[in-house]
Amino acid sequence: MVEVKNVWWLGARPKTLGAAIAPVSVGTAIAFHSESFNLLNAALAAVVGLAMQIAVNYANDYSDGIKGSDSVRVGPVRIVATGLASAAAVKRAAMISFAIAAIAGLTLAYRVNWWLILIGAIAILAAWFYTGGKSPYGYRGFGEISVFIFFGLVATVGTYYVQAAAISLTSIIAGSSIGLLSMALLIVNNLRDLPTDKAADKNTLAVKLGARKTRLFYLISVIGSISLSMTLAFAAPLTAIAGLLILVAMQPIRDVVAGAAGKDLIPTLQQTNRILLLLGLVLSIGFLFS
Repeated sequence: MVEVKNVWWLGARPKTLGAAIAPVSVGTAIAFHSESFNLLNAALAAVVGLAMQIAVNYANDYSDGIKGSDSVRVGPVRIVATGLASAAAVKRAAMISFAIAAIAGLTLAYRVNWWLILIGAIAILAAWFYTGGKSPYGYRGFGEISVFIFFGLVATVGTYYVQAAAISLTSIIAGSSIGLLSMALLIVNNLRDLPTDKAADKNTLAVKLGARKTRLFYLISVIGSISLSMTLAFAAPLTAIAGLLILVAMQPIRDVVAGAAGKDLIPTLQQTNRILLLLGLVLSIGFLFS
């Protein structure tokens, strides 16, 4: 039995938080490179990113739990489905996390531009209805594009914008690179859960594409992300070092292409998260020191 004090930590799914840390780090480094760094706004953007990621995790745990679609699972423990916490308590945790993100976002809107409220509201709605509501779009194969937009482009470009009060081609390219790897995280997650999702009538993109095409999609996303990141050398030469991440990516790519499935993809998910964190670190260093 999991200790009570660890239940909420499990529900927050800390191994997914790289998807929130990387874009904020890179967006801030680009702002620093362009002499627009603002410590308070960067910190507020970090709070928004982390709170949103945690809120998404709790919201998914709650929605999947009450729908019964997590009753058979090979991935990380879901606290509603396993009875470690009540659905009401997990929903409340999601709402608190959304509220923290909203407060930080409202502060940014006050300090930078009020239209950020609209972006924040759309992000919260997208996070909730990924698996929530009567017709969650995550069950219809649109999860990957949502992750690309919100945890790639919006998070990276937004972090840069709240410091520089501008949108640059550099931040868009960096956000796209981060977004592709964030997509790869979801792709391998859904590939792992493909049989159980199909049985539970969760029509994720992996279910729609089938295992073979999903594996190809993962390959394209990872290689595309690393290749795109190397083009940032036109703005900051040291970012070209990101190309070396292909060496780190060889193992998870090999495992996915070779046909790893089920629990065998859990290490692949962890390795993909590691690549995302390393990409954020390398690009951040590249922009800080070029």
